[in-house]
Amino acid sequence: MRGKSSYSEFSMSVIKPAWQRTMVMKAWALEPELALIYLQEPARDKGTTTLKRRNEVWNWLPSVQKVIKIPPSMMLQSWMGSDFTNDDLVRASSIVDDYSHILIGEETYEGYECHVVELIPKPEVGVVWGKVHMWITTKEFLELKTEFYDEDGALAKTFLGSKVTRFGDRRLPARWEMIPADRPGNKTILEYTVLRFDLPLDGDFFSLQNMKRVH
Repeated sequence: MRGKSSYSEFSMSVIKPAWQRTMVMKAWALEPELALIYLQEPARDKGTTTLKRRNEVWNWLPSVQKVIKIPPSMMLQSWMGSDFTNDDLVRASSIVDDYSHILIGEETYEGYECHVVELIPKPEVGVVWGKVHMWITTKEFLELKTEFYDEDGALAKTFLGSKVTRFGDRRLPARWEMIPADRPGNKTILEYTVLRFDLPLDGDFFSLQNMKRVH
């Protein structure tokens, strides 16, 4: 575990052709293994919490006072009604461990010189994607664009980072969009307003007990 601790505050807007819904959240993380996400708004859903521990995900639903573990069969289901899946929550560690990385080119993207990296699943692991393409800036190694392809080689969804902003001593995209390829007019936008790093967090914070207490 790299143990990079962080705290963030952000909004998540789920956009459909006929409607739009915005949620406000905050999150704590020890990357890439642990994360706790707390829903602040809308008021009717306040307190709903998601816990990620390595490749497992749980949801705490205060309205029914129940912790629900997401079974493997539901990892590709939508998270919070968005274009992100439960599997996306555990992607950080999977991207590092479960894929071979190949530099396939250099491109200018949104004014940034980028390495284009192809990720191919290792034969011994079971992962969702047939391949992944990532655009990483050459100077600061920021992820600005990621394309996810299914096992047949068809583009499934695109993850875009923009509005590179300074948070403390780091520059990172403050806006992220997840765009499904098969549902025109659908996308989910994350907008970060607060990002802090190197906090005094340890693994005990990311527990089933604490997900009920955190606020």
